[in-house]
Amino acid sequence: MPSRSRLAACSLVAAIAATGCASLQSSDNFLGVVTPYRVEVVQGNVVTKEQAEAVKPGMSRTQVRDILGSPLLTDAFHADRWDYVFTIRRQGAEPQLRRIVARFDGETLKSLDTSSELPAERDFVASIDTFKTSRQSPPLALTDEQVKALPVPPKPPAPAAEPVGPTRSFPPLEPAR
Repeated sequence: MPSRSRLAACSLVAAIAATGCASLQSSDNFLGVVTPYRVEVVQGNVVTKEQAEAVKPGMSRTQVRDILGSPLLTDAFHADRWDYVFTIRRQGAEPQLRRIVARFDGETLKSLDTSSELPAERDFVASIDTFKTSRQSPPLALTDEQVKALPVPPKPPAPAAEPVGPTRSFPPLEPAR
């Protein structure tokens, strides 16, 4: 009988250990103290609302590539289609996935299809900013009260009087024509 109780005890310990390991893998920190490093994964091209608005039907492939960058996917079987896919997984920020399809008719753009609303550039930067502190930039202009509080600059010295004494004359650098 002692071996049966030993087997039950070992099974119980193994079950608790397995449960503990699974909970450690799914949590963001270890015992509430240590946060494991997670690799930031960025794939594809960031295409913002401003870039998509700059692309118009009738543009050439070169013009589209200049604005949006090289497509992530080009398919030999669908030569008239470019796929722009963007994914980002960053610790502390929501994962993002966007798909944009550029369809061509020969060498000219026929349409640009987006799977969802594209963010403006500022909105995109704000969505991936994971700093916990506020990083508001200071205003670049002074208020009227701040201008009044500035010290008065000293008056520039009076211009010197005409030089006293002989003046020097120099020969011309180039001969007269």
